[in-house]
Amino acid sequence: VQLQAFGGGLVQAGGSLRLSCAASRTIHSSVIMGWYRQAPGKQREFVASIRSGRDPRYADSVQGRFTISRDHSKNTVYLQMNSLKPEDTAVYYCQTIIGARDYWGQGTQVTVSS
Repeated sequence: VQLQAFGGGLVQAGGSLRLSCAASRTIHSSVIMGWYRQAPGKQREFVASIRSGRDPRYADSVQGRFTISRDHSKNTVYLQMNSLKPEDTAVYYCQTIIGARDYWGQGTQVTVSS
């Protein structure tokens, strides 16, 4: 399966962006899909994940500001990011694990200016 992430861009602090990640084929609803990010000079970190449209999980740093959702009919997972902060600046990657294999999208750059 291929994952394609898009929707990043440059936004001022306090602004919003919505990222999308489209899968090249149907992914079973029981499979977890998630978002990670990597800032310059830092390790990649977990942002959010979702399975079957329920039980979303968030990193403490984005809780209450970001919302993950999923549209099974479009094989797409979204990340709505509100109240963005400069420290949210990073390349954002979507990810899933199918059959013990890890799949990653190509990443989309999010830059938040102060």
